[in-house]
Amino acid sequence: MIERFRVTDEDGGVRIDKYLTSVCEGLSRSYLQKLLKSGQVLVGGQGVKASYAVQEGDLIELEVPEAVEPEILAEPMDLDVLYEDEDIILINKPKGMVVHPAAGHYTHTLVNGLLDHCRGQLSGINGVMRPGIVHRIDMDTTGVIIACKNDLAHSCLAEQLKEHSITRRYQAIVHGVLKEDEGTVDAPIGRHPVERKKMSINYNNGREAVTHYKVLRRFRQYTHVECRLETGRTHQIRVHMASIHHPLLGDAVYGPARCPIPGLQGQTLHAGVLGIRHPRTGAYMEFTAPLPDYFAKLLRTLPE
Repeated sequence: MIERFRVTDEDGGVRIDKYLTSVCEGLSRSYLQKLLKSGQVLVGGQGVKASYAVQEGDLIELEVPEAVEPEILAEPMDLDVLYEDEDIILINKPKGMVVHPAAGHYTHTLVNGLLDHCRGQLSGINGVMRPGIVHRIDMDTTGVIIACKNDLAHSCLAEQLKEHSITRRYQAIVHGVLKEDEGTVDAPIGRHPVERKKMSINYNNGREAVTHYKVLRRFRQYTHVECRLETGRTHQIRVHMASIHHPLLGDAVYGPARCPIPGLQGQTLHAGVLGIRHPRTGAYMEFTAPLPDYFAKLLRTLPE
């Protein structure tokens, strides 16, 4: 696929890799630099370097290779199934498991296990890479996640997510001792302006995000909290708690780079409760996943 861009006066003098990043939604600067290096970006019919400064009137031709989606294979897995019927399946996801395939993770994901368990009977709305997946939780977050076996269920659950009617309660351990017993963080979340793999509070381009938290137990240096989501933005709890100076224990992305607890793998965050209206019956159903062993052990051993 070839895309063409004509440079306007206001963009003149900008590096071409930076210019293309601003006009090509979904393509990273590093990926565009690879295309420039391989000669798939032409200016006036000639290849240029990433450092080339675009000029007013330049005609830029960008050839983007067609994405080839790999075949996602079913893999036998010992899934912890909390509930299952003809429409939905709820899994207690362990720490370290990626939810759906993506670059670098095409096997050993929850989707690979679901394809085997459900014998391919999963909704197709989200494409071949994310069959059945209507929401996700991070690799190192544990707890309840729902998948849909057909498009009817998927559409119904997606609508519930959109209208914020799904109950989602998480447990977390955060750095520091919270003074208030409860509170709300209401701050929009968007991509970090510099570190593109991170999210951040972004009042210009962020999407609405609301997290309610309450203290369950205070320790000497940490606080055990419950977080209830109104919205479900990427890394929402991690970003919001860090924004009030209480990052999650073990979160090297939004908290201290060195974890004070030896051997802890990623953020201490557990999706404990998920409540939905069943897509077929309309009845409200609530599902609970017990705290994983590592989390329960922390609650027993952290000094008060």
